[in-house]
Parts: sequence; structure tokens; C-alpha cells
Amino acid sequence: MPTWSAGILLYRLTPEPEVLIAHMGGPLWASKDAAAWSIPKGEFDRDAESAVDAARREFVEELGVEPPDAPLAELGTFPYSSGKRVVVFVADGAEFPLDGLVFGEFEMEWPPRSGRRQSFPEVDRAEWTTLDAARERLVKGQRPALDALQEHLDVAGA
Repeated sequence: MPTWSAGILLYRLTPEPEVLIAHMGGPLWASKDAAAWSIPKGEFDRDAESAVDAARREFVEELGVEPPDAPLAELGTFPYSSGKRVVVFVADGAEFPLDGLVFGEFEMEWPPRSGRRQSFPEVDRAEWTTLDAARERLVKGQRPALDALQEHLDVAGA
């Protein structure tokens, strides 16, 4: 049975399309840039919560602020090679400021096999970036969402 995640991919037209992505937190990602970024997203139980509700909840959990009050459109479901499935919603984030972000935290044993538990931010920064730059920075399984966003924008005439 696959694991499901849901997230919100914000975009803005400035004049070239840009997307909001978040750098994964914790010691495993600290010195990485390529394939170390993600759409703000997280896991959910499809029997207990809708994908759109999970996407909104996870946005708040990861970034510490509400997503913009803009219509969400389902961009698609994107499978990872691991079998995980990510439902991505898209919204216009043109007026979304990056100040005031408060990143959620997780706990893990660190260093490995030390018996010590430490807290780390789920994400340690968020940035607006072009689609081309995002293709390099996003984890591989999320890159197809950028193609779907481009198609979405093309259809909308943006």
C-alpha cells in the first residue's frame, strides 16, 4: 500500500514563472543544494483526510503560516520510484511574503547510533526560484510537477 503526501506549489509570474520551494532541514541535507529541496508537503491518511486539507495542514506545519487565500487547483498525483504518491495543488502566490516563516521541527537520533535525540527544522529555508532552477533543486520525484505547472500556465495563457 503506497504512502500518500499532499502539498501546495505556489507560483508567481515575475515576468518569468517562479515557484516557492523549501530546502529540507536536518543534518543529512545541510550541505546539499541539488535535489535537496521540496514542495511544502507531507504525509496523510486518505481514509481520514482529504488531499487538499492535508496540503493546507502541511503547508502550515512546514512553513508556520497559512497558504495564500487563493483558489487551489489540483495539478496532479506524482509517483516516486519508491511507490510514494504526492498529490500537488497549485495556487497563485504572487502576494505571498517570505517574512514570518516559522519552520516546523522533527526529532531524530543524531549522530547515528549515539542514543541522543535532537530536534531539527523540517525545512530550513524557503525561496522563490525559476522553473529551470527548481528542476535542479527539487527532489527527483517532484520535478514532473513543474512540467504540469508549465502546462497549467500555458492553458491559462499566463
